[in-house]
Amino acid sequence: MALKVKAREKLIKFSKTDEGVWRYVMQPELYSALTQEKVIREAALRSGVSEGVMHACWDAAGEVIKAWATEGHSVALPGLGTMRFGLSAKTVADVNDVKTSLIKTRRIIFTPAMELKNELASTSVVITCYDRNGNEVKRVTSADPGEVEDPEGDNTNQGENTGGNNGGGGGTLVDDPDGD
Repeated sequence: MALKVKAREKLIKFSKTDEGVWRYVMQPELYSALTQEKVIREAALRSGVSEGVMHACWDAAGEVIKAWATEGHSVALPGLGTMRFGLSAKTVADVNDVKTSLIKTRRIIFTPAMELKNELASTSVVITCYDRNGNEVKRVTSADPGEVEDPEGDNTNQGENTGGNNGGGGGTLVDDPDGD
């Protein structure tokens, strides 16, 4: 199997008065959004349990993951990695200025398991190029080393619980002995 990518020629403008430049912009082609029912049906088929049992397990796992993650835990997703909640917030110099309004966004942080990253790295990529008129002009198959981005900068993560504090602002808090 290969990942399908389309590169469409688009006019890129950097200001309203700029004439712009034509560039090929790449984006993954999504086949379709799989429904929860289809995923449950396939998992039941592969595991040999009934769809009803698989549905009950799926729902229960979802509730447990949601409950534990919102309590601050990094939760393992078997075969996939871990997920946890984080946030992005403004910094202040004075403790008296700390308040909830400093929080800009809340986010879900997913850290893929090494096995999943290796699978993605070894999957070929097929790029189909389309000109500005929508005509296919070229097709390319990857020969790159398949490097996988690691937004947390931890190339040693083997899927362990990597909870902790991520301020989301590009820095790591080092003066927090309790890990809060």
